[in-house]
Amino acid sequence: MTLVGVLEKHGKHYAVTPFFEPGQRVEVDKPRRERIGDLVLAAPAKGRRFRLVRRLGRPDVARDVLEGLMLHRGLRRRFDPLVEREARSAEPSHEGRRDLRDLPTFTIDPPSARDFDDAISAEALPDGAVRVWVHIADVSAYVKPGSALDREAFRRGTSVYVPGLVEPMLPEALSNGACSLVPHQDRLAVTVELELDGATVRRTAFHRSIIRSDARLSYPEVDDLFARGEAGPAGLAEARRVARTLAEKRAARGALTVESTEPEFEFTPDGHVKSVEASETTEAHELIEFLMIAANEAVADLLEKRKLPGMFRVHEPPDPARVARLLDQLASLDLPTPPAPEHMTANQAGELVEEAARRVRGPAYTSLILRSLKQARYSDKNLGHFGLRSERYCHFTSPIRRYPDLICHRALLSAIGFPEPTVRVSDLEPAAEHCSQRERDAMTIERAADNVARAFLLESELFRTGGWQREFRGQVRGLIGAGAFVAFDGYEGLLPVRKLRDDWWELNEEETMLIATKSGMRIRLGDEVTVQVEKIDAPRGRVDLLPVEI
Repeated sequence: MTLVGVLEKHGKHYAVTPFFEPGQRVEVDKPRRERIGDLVLAAPAKGRRFRLVRRLGRPDVARDVLEGLMLHRGLRRRFDPLVEREARSAEPSHEGRRDLRDLPTFTIDPPSARDFDDAISAEALPDGAVRVWVHIADVSAYVKPGSALDREAFRRGTSVYVPGLVEPMLPEALSNGACSLVPHQDRLAVTVELELDGATVRRTAFHRSIIRSDARLSYPEVDDLFARGEAGPAGLAEARRVARTLAEKRAARGALTVESTEPEFEFTPDGHVKSVEASETTEAHELIEFLMIAANEAVADLLEKRKLPGMFRVHEPPDPARVARLLDQLASLDLPTPPAPEHMTANQAGELVEEAARRVRGPAYTSLILRSLKQARYSDKNLGHFGLRSERYCHFTSPIRRYPDLICHRALLSAIGFPEPTVRVSDLEPAAEHCSQRERDAMTIERAADNVARAFLLESELFRTGGWQREFRGQVRGLIGAGAFVAFDGYEGLLPVRKLRDDWWELNEEETMLIATKSGMRIRLGDEVTVQVEKIDAPRGRVDLLPVEI
């Protein structure tokens, strides 16, 4: 078991002290290149001693700490040489592919993206319908079942994205190279062809193809084109029209919409966090989102009808008991609450969550809505997708970064006549459980890394401005028995109850407010408070706050 820690010297001896959690320091041999105070990776050697594996950097540099965190959480950060060789030497077949290189094609991704696994083509038809081609990187052409490359991709299950770094599911030779649908290069793809009359899919076809992207667009660029009323590359206007009708249809079906944002961090060249912005969903994001959903549903429909050995993405309706608790929580905060029947069915529970999500807005209450829902997961059985209001759904459109998509690619290709080995039916259920767990693990690491990056940025901002006495106006976003989580100026910290007035604070039964037993004061979810920063433990992503005005 490896250890991430800080290199120290005690007398004539060298040791590594664990960095991310308390633990005993371990002795190491005299370092060759590493310096005292460096953040290092160590591994067991003979006896009780450890050996230095490599230097990670300095414990006060955010990017170095994030690298250490990924290793501490069990990510490998490197591929075995055999896996790298297989990725570089893969020679996919072009036999049987449909040549779609003459189709005007474009990609839309975040500005910082390097792995482009989807591209779009679209054209208007004489009768007013629109034909859309959703091209997805043909990873299965490079990753053969049972190979070392395939086994490692399955073990990882998903790519893990932390601020400024990524743990890819596939080696860079594929993820950013041969499989990435970069512009002006011939690339192998699996194409879902959809003919849509309004939001109704009237014809579907699937191809193994070869494409050539003409334009690499970013979300901000596309939003700018829309704002200026410009058409953009060929097919963009048609794709936009289809995405809008699909969005309207999904909204009419009652698809669940919960507000959320993702942080986007910017780093200096030497690895310090420079800034953070909350990325919001724009029309350009929704254009891609709804076209990808349509492609995923088309593939899931084929898997279901032909009983193919694929993997479904399922999201079951919420439990009535959880929804009843959600309504109690909202009522305790005097928020608009839909009336609930005395004996709630599963269908009624789902409808009530949708109604609550429409009535209640704001990030302070989003967590209550989300906690009332079941977690989406992978399954060998089609159980539908409650959040999307989809009868059948799978993940197909991101095979560079998700292994379940690769499983669905193989099942689809086998169904349309290619000699593609598929997963044994008996192996699908454990594979789905594994992929679901790897996804949950990745989300845990990504959340922890976001907290670390925010803490480093806040610490540098306070040191730079001399603002440790600065007061922040924030909002209570979460509550536990030990205190209130307060969001302020893009940061978040814990306001411990032990720092509040001379009183005893208890969390109410609904877990929506802290109540002082003597004075009766209350701190409720969504309340605005004024706080100061007391201390920051950046490597652990922890910020402790002091009350100024409650």
